[in-house]
Amino acid sequence: MSDVELAQIPAGELRGPGTRRPIEVAGFEIGVYPVTQEQLGEVLGIAASAPRRPAVELSWFRAVRFCNALSEWEGLDSAYAVDGDEVRWHRDSDGYRLPTEVEWEYACRAGSTAAHYGPLAQIAWSAADGVSSPQPVGGRHPNLFGLFDMLGNVSEWCWDLLDPAGDRPDRVFRGGGFADDAWSLRAGTRRGAPPRAVFDDVGLRVARGAAD
Repeated sequence: MSDVELAQIPAGELRGPGTRRPIEVAGFEIGVYPVTQEQLGEVLGIAASAPRRPAVELSWFRAVRFCNALSEWEGLDSAYAVDGDEVRWHRDSDGYRLPTEVEWEYACRAGSTAAHYGPLAQIAWSAADGVSSPQPVGGRHPNLFGLFDMLGNVSEWCWDLLDPAGDRPDRVFRGGGFADDAWSLRAGTRRGAPPRAVFDDVGLRVARGAAD
């Protein structure tokens, strides 16, 4: 299988325009790239038309199932117990999982408190490039944690509910896609959708390890 390359993210504090006070973040691992079509196809047994492009058109539920399948593939404990529409996270699992929103933004910023961790033309595929589909991963510059495509190309599902205090099941995705403008590609921008929704610019990036 095409290995999922992980970066070790050190413990620290999330600081940004949307955070009223610093948020403590434990150290964890996260994918250097979004999950590719090749990786999704090998684990779930489906064809990949463009192996190095990010896997898209997968729901939050399918992203969760991919994490469990990848864990099983590598002999790790599953992070999630899935019973119909109910998903429980085993936080002591050593398996793959979706990052939390806080982890995602902390990993994306890599110490930056600006809206973008670099000039968008250098770090992100966006509407300014005029492309009509996701581009192969790693084609733009990484952030200071060595992570590629954290902004632009495709948005990425996170674990969290969009509105934890509400009664809707919508889950968060972060990062913005290839057709989004600079406003949508900010590190702090939050969007979400029902967990069964699929989009041509939303994929996933896996994480492992501690989560507060």
